[in-house]
Amino acid sequence: MTSAADCAGPATVVFDETLTAYDFGQGHPMSPLRVDLTMRLARELGVLDRELRVVPAPMADDTLLATVHDQSLIDAVIRMSEEPGVDEAHGLGSEDNPVFRGMHEAAAHVVGATHEACRQVWSGESLHSASIAGGLHHAMADRASGFCIYNDVAVGIQSLLDKGAERVAYVDIDVHHGDGVERIFWDDPRVLTISLHETGQMLFPGTGFPVDLGGADAHGTAVNVALPPGTSDAGWLRAFHAVVPPLLRAFDPEILVTQHGCDSHADDPLAHMMLSVDGQRAAYLALHELAHEVADGRWVATGGGGYALVEVVPRAWTHLLAIVGGHPLDPETETPAAWREYVHERLGRTAPRRLTDGRTPAYRRWEDGYDPDTWLDRAIHGTRMEAFPLHGLDPMP
Repeated sequence: MTSAADCAGPATVVFDETLTAYDFGQGHPMSPLRVDLTMRLARELGVLDRELRVVPAPMADDTLLATVHDQSLIDAVIRMSEEPGVDEAHGLGSEDNPVFRGMHEAAAHVVGATHEACRQVWSGESLHSASIAGGLHHAMADRASGFCIYNDVAVGIQSLLDKGAERVAYVDIDVHHGDGVERIFWDDPRVLTISLHETGQMLFPGTGFPVDLGGADAHGTAVNVALPPGTSDAGWLRAFHAVVPPLLRAFDPEILVTQHGCDSHADDPLAHMMLSVDGQRAAYLALHELAHEVADGRWVATGGGGYALVEVVPRAWTHLLAIVGGHPLDPETETPAAWREYVHERLGRTAPRRLTDGRTPAYRRWEDGYDPDTWLDRAIHGTRMEAFPLHGLDPMP
């Protein structure tokens, strides 16, 4: 078994500049600038010059898309890409998912990137691989949803199953419930999906509660931690460590796939959580450790949500890429002057000067006891009570 401490395996990020064509237009929160700024920051900090090799992103063909998506959706996206309009039945042309010319090719390219990251790891060419433009976790089999046209993560996971994987674990730490991936594998016992998110009582898509556990043939393989708004580093990390490691150890996956939406940050405009970049970095490090503990280091990491384009996303995901590459960055590292100048010239905004928010992420272990009078602890306890017994685990501290 490999360990994160001596992580020296080859690592890749699947990327080329044309992935930024996934662009819903000016004013839409899902700006491709967040990916551009991330890759520029990572490159200028030397992350891409060390152990993280950049490989080109292939284009997914319709046959690959059809492994998880209905042909009617693919046909609708192709049609809307050529003649933009509205197709409510397939979730196209809405405020969340406006149609743009070339949308099919742009979305298929993101799928191709994540599929390649999965191929890299499963084939052994890479120990870790990242698809930073990926993580479009809301798309359903038959419709687009929540800024997500096709579900690149689900296609990637399905490709692993088709290549012979018997147990794939998926951990989603986006602030929104990873509903599309969960639903696509709802009845598949080979895939464990774990989503930590702001409660659907307060936030899109309004789903993902502890009682949502998977279909009759896969009961217990969907796990949801619905966290209260205002949860900060300490509470989020408490929830993560109380739920994720025990379940991954019990499931014993052959490969770990993760989604790293950084919209849980206090500065994100679309949600109500209070994490810092430092807390998010701690989560990335924990997932890296778990990949080595439970899956012999086989790890595919994707991007996801995150709409504080300058203040949060580039720093958070640069930390992620550095960890995928096996060389975590010191949080006190200064952002390069050239990168800050680019941000100012492109957006007229002042970029952060350091990779840290100045926080030291710490949390109280669940084993030290829980407080039923707090919303956070009731949420954690609810998930453990529902899911843990289905994996042979004791839900009590």
